Amino acid sequence: MSSSHDSEIPANGQQVITAVAFIWRRQSNQFELFSPRRALTKKFLPGKFELVGGHVDFGEQPEDALKREVIEELGQKIIVDELVSSFTYINEIKGSHSLELVYLARFESPETEVKLNPEDHVEYKWTNKPETIQLRGEDDAELPSILKGFDRLEQLSKLGQLPGQKEEARYV
Repeated sequence: MSSSHDSEIPANGQQVITAVAFIWRRQSNQFELFSPRRALTKKFLPGKFELVGGHVDFGEQPEDALKREVIEELGQKIIVDELVSSFTYINEIKGSHSLELVYLARFESPETEVKLNPEDHVEYKWTNKPETIQLRGEDDAELPSILKGFDRLEQLSKLGQLPGQKEEARYV
């Protein structure tokens, strides 16, 4: 199992794969993103809002790694909907080149059951698209993927193919 500070373990010259979740909900007829803030004790991007997730272990499927990481960091199970984006970056702390896979996902249980691991995150917010842009800033490496996530949700909604739409209709 991964350590809570994998982003700090040296990996000089290695390729690292990470899977992260664009955890979303629909609130007041708009989409919102679950935005956790990294612990201030983290060496890599301390105090920064991020998409929750982590490293894919050798031989592990990205979706399984994502589910595992979310349970470790938030104490919550998620439903992984679809891969929405990917990008790469250099992690100067680790000395590695990372490939980040971004998935649309939803909490299985109510968000009130989120239990932040204090080694990983200090707080969270639900943010709509304009709030997310303001919170993260234009230079955030994850922002283009986040914007793709919001756009994909709008597209699926217009097509009547939004994940969870049929389940929600049963409970109305």
